[in-house]
Amino acid sequence: MKIGLLGIGQIQSTILKDTSYGLVQTFPDSSCEVIDGMLALPEPAYDKKRRQYNSTITLNNIREFANHRTDYNRILGIIDEDLYSSELNYVFGEAYLSGNAGLISLCRLKPEFYGEKPDSRIFQLRTLKEAIHELGHTLNLQHCPRSYCVMHFSNSIFEVDKKQNLFCDQCYLNASLAIIQIGHKV
Repeated sequence: MKIGLLGIGQIQSTILKDTSYGLVQTFPDSSCEVIDGMLALPEPAYDKKRRQYNSTITLNNIREFANHRTDYNRILGIIDEDLYSSELNYVFGEAYLSGNAGLISLCRLKPEFYGEKPDSRIFQLRTLKEAIHELGHTLNLQHCPRSYCVMHFSNSIFEVDKKQNLFCDQCYLNASLAIIQIGHKV
């Protein structure tokens, strides 16, 4: 599986590179590249009252971009803005089940968002967990009931920190089978 990381708005290149490295370590027989250039922040997705971007509108922009890029099996957009969905006050990310696009937000993954001192190690680990989680959804993985599995739903940053950056055995098997299927379609 070939994964492309796409910055949306202004994203530090080191964040994209570190995430790319972590994804290659996690997904078997996969490669990951940072896509040159960035997508602009989607103005129609911005809600002025909430001061947040709608994740579904943003994800649709990534999917449209991905549909024109046959050189990647999956594209993960990374945005440094706060996201919400129609059902939730905020989301760490969103993806299409069995789709080619996913999205994560860095905003609430930063320790300083919670009044803590910046910590690049914690921030990188949280970013990787959410990237793996959303890419897992693109491989048709649902939320896992095991609280330590990276596919467990995180309703707060405490739950993000609690889970591992790895799949449980069952989710790993399902992800591996999905990646094999993708390889047969190429």
